[in-house]
Amino acid sequence: QVQLVESGGGLVQAGGSLRLSCAASGRTFSSYGMAWFRQAPGKEREFVAAINRSTSSTYYADSVKGRFTISRDNAKNTMYLQMNSLKPEDTAVYYCAATSRRMGYSVQNMDYWGKGTLVTVSS
Repeated sequence: QVQLVESGGGLVQAGGSLRLSCAASGRTFSSYGMAWFRQAPGKEREFVAAINRSTSSTYYADSVKGRFTISRDNAKNTMYLQMNSLKPEDTAVYYCAATSRRMGYSVQNMDYWGKGTLVTVSS
């Protein structure tokens, strides 16, 4: 079992920055591929970014590429999402998730989820 807790959300103006954190407890953090997803009101949950176990590979949705950076610190059991140049369309609840499978980073493939942190970007 893995417990995930997100933090760092809040209200920011367009063009601003936020850094989200995801603290993990339970089984070995470094055994899991990690990802961020987001869900805006009335929309389906969507993939944002992912990082593999060894941190050697990262993946981004086209909508955030060049603005967001995912990272992890396996010694601290923590994953991060640095979000720069935020836009109103980035407004959503952001979730971190973990997977033990080597089948990609879709919603269906994630094994554990946090409860989310709200990011609101004002125009």
